[in-house]
Amino acid sequence: MRLRNKPWAIKLVNEHPESVLQNPDPAKKINWDKRFADFSQPLEIEVGSGKGRFITTLAAQHPERNFVAIELQTTAAGIILRTKLEKHLDNLQILRGDAADINRFFAPNSTNIIYLNFSDPWPKTRHEKRRLTYKAFLSKYQEVLTPNGHIEFKTDNSGLFAYSVKSMNNFGMHFDFVSVDLHHEKVEITQKNIETEYEQKFAAKGNPIYALYASFKAK
Repeated sequence: MRLRNKPWAIKLVNEHPESVLQNPDPAKKINWDKRFADFSQPLEIEVGSGKGRFITTLAAQHPERNFVAIELQTTAAGIILRTKLEKHLDNLQILRGDAADINRFFAPNSTNIIYLNFSDPWPKTRHEKRRLTYKAFLSKYQEVLTPNGHIEFKTDNSGLFAYSVKSMNNFGMHFDFVSVDLHHEKVEITQKNIETEYEQKFAAKGNPIYALYASFKAK
């Protein structure tokens, strides 16, 4: 969903280049070790962070990890940044750029987890290549994930979920966890579920939340 432009958010982003990378040149590798207080910590990435409730909560809960929020909209990046500054999240960086360049923004084998939360379903067939679980994106995720890394995916859209399961299966991925009703099934996941803004909205309406963890490592 496109957010309405907020001048204060745009201004805030422009005032904090140490926290927000804006449209970095994909041809130039980003020196992430200079952007984190402790770059030796494990790195995790959320693609399409929206207003950032998920990634900022996760960063606050886990100061022993580093996080990058990839978000294309400047207003959304500003909302994330405001929370980052309020909570003093030195382990969180914001990248305002296109996720299609993720393998250019990050070195091979550099991240442990990629989070895909309530991504745009792009329901029309002609837009299949824009879906964040399309095979071209999966190939890029595989490049930047460590050998033991994985993808964590959540959506309320049954069509996108079915498509993603098929796409990942065709790519040869292993499903470590699958749920078709995350909030009501008795399931075990590796960490406490953090709800996004969209997740709270959809769950309140009674919509089932679909989730999966998938890895590229052969089992």
